[in-house]
Amino acid sequence: MSNSTTDIDAMYSGDGFHSDPPLITGDLSFHDITEMVSKHAEKKTPFAWYVAFGISSSIAGLLLIMIAYLFWNGIGVWGVNNPVGWGWAIVNFVFWVGIGHAGTLISAILFLFRQKWRTSINRAAEAMTLFAVMCALVFPGIHVGRVWAAYWMLPIPNQMEMWPQFKSPLLWDVFAVSSYFLVSLVFWYVGLVPDLATLRDRTKKVWRQKILGFLSLGWTGSNRHWRNYEKSYLLLAALATPLVLSVHSVVSFDFAVSVIPGWHTTIFPPYFVAGAIFSGFAMVVTLMVVARKIYSLENVITINHLEKMNIIILLTGTMVGFAYITEFFMAWYSGVRYEQYAFINRATGPYAWAYWTMMFCNLIFPQFFWIKKIRRSIPFMFFASIVVNIGMWFERFVITVTSLHRDYMPSSWDYYTPTAVDVLTFVGTFGLFFTLFLLFLRWVPMVAISEVKGVMPEADPHFYDNHGDGHASTAAPTVTPNS
Repeated sequence: MSNSTTDIDAMYSGDGFHSDPPLITGDLSFHDITEMVSKHAEKKTPFAWYVAFGISSSIAGLLLIMIAYLFWNGIGVWGVNNPVGWGWAIVNFVFWVGIGHAGTLISAILFLFRQKWRTSINRAAEAMTLFAVMCALVFPGIHVGRVWAAYWMLPIPNQMEMWPQFKSPLLWDVFAVSSYFLVSLVFWYVGLVPDLATLRDRTKKVWRQKILGFLSLGWTGSNRHWRNYEKSYLLLAALATPLVLSVHSVVSFDFAVSVIPGWHTTIFPPYFVAGAIFSGFAMVVTLMVVARKIYSLENVITINHLEKMNIIILLTGTMVGFAYITEFFMAWYSGVRYEQYAFINRATGPYAWAYWTMMFCNLIFPQFFWIKKIRRSIPFMFFASIVVNIGMWFERFVITVTSLHRDYMPSSWDYYTPTAVDVLTFVGTFGLFFTLFLLFLRWVPMVAISEVKGVMPEADPHFYDNHGDGHASTAAPTVTPNS
C-alpha cells in the first residue's frame, strides 16, 4: 500500500488537485491491482468453477441436441404456422443481438467521451458482447430450412451463378452482425494485449509463457508500443461506434421495410437501438454483481460503477417506454384502420398477457431507479436486471408474433404456440453463453489491468509531489533568461 487512507481522502476533499471521487477504493496500489486481477487466471481452478462449468456446458449440449433434431426433422418441429412464419428463432436472434450491444457501447462510445468509470467493466462487457452475438448467429443459420444451403446467405461466387437477394434485409443482417462481431473481436483483443503481456511476465510455466508470448504480440511496454497501442485503440473505437448504432438499426429493418401492420414504422431503428442498450446494460449488471462478489473485486467494480449502469438502464428504459406510447399515437394519427387495429390487438387481444408483461418489466419497473437508495441496492439491482431482460425478450415476442397472427385477412388468423424444441433451443443458448463466459473468467483477466491503473491517483504525474515521498521533485523549476 503506497499511501494512507487519510491522505487519499484529503486529496479528494478538495485540499489537493483532484475533485472527483475515486474510481478505485480500498487504497490499492498498482501492484495490488495486478495481483488482485491476475491471480484468478493463474491459480488452480477452484472446484466451484468446475461445478458451474459442468452445468452450463450440459445445457449447451442440449442446444446441440435440439439443433441435430431440427436438422433431421426440419423446421416443422417448431411451432411456426401460417400466418406466423416467424417464431422464436427471430425473437431469440433479436434478443441476443440486443444483449450484445452494451459491451461495445461501454468500450467504444464511453471511451470516446472519456468516461473513465468504464475501465473496470469494459473487459467483461466486451466478452459478453462476443458471446451474445455468437448465440444470436445460431438462429439465422438454423432457421432457413435447408440448413445445408445456409452459405447461400453469403455472396460467394459459385458455378450456379446464384447470388443472395441483396434487396432482402435478412442479407443486410448477415453483413451487419458479422461486421459487428469482427470489429468487436479485434477491439477486445487489442485491449487485451498489455494484460496478456503482464500474465506472460508473471508465469513460470514454459508452455504458458510461449502461448501468452504469442498472443501478446511481443509487447514490451515501451513508449513506442504504448503510442501505437493508443492510436489503434482510438481508431477501433471510432470504427466500432457507428457499428453499435447501425447493427440493430439494420436488424429493425427486417420488420420496418415490410407492409405488415405494426411493423411498417420509421420509429423502429432508434427504438431498437435504445432497447438493445437497455437490455445489454441489464445483462452486464447481472454478470458483474455476481462476478465482483465471487472474485472479491468490490474495490475495483464499486457500487458507484453499478449505480452509473443503473442510471443508464433508467434512461434507456424511459426512452423505450416513450417509444411504446409513440407507436400508439402514430397508429391513431395515421388514420389507417389496419395499423390502429394492430396496436389495439396488442393491448387487448389474445397476446395481451405478453404485452402487459413487457410494459411492466420495461416501462414501470425501472422507474424504481429514480430512488438513489434503491439504485445502490445490490439485491434489488440484480433482481431488476433479470426483470428487464425478461421484459426485453417479451418485447421482441410481442413485435414479432402479435403483428403476424392477425394480418390483413381474418380467414388466415391463427394462434402461435411454441413447442418444446423452441423452448429448449432457447434455453440451450443460455448454456452456450455461460459456458463461454466461464471460460473467459478462468483464463483471461476479467478487468482491464492497464486501463484501471490509468485512472488511479498514482497515474497522475504530480501525485508523488503532493505526498513528498521523493519520487518527483517538489521544487519549482528555475529558468534563467538569456542575456
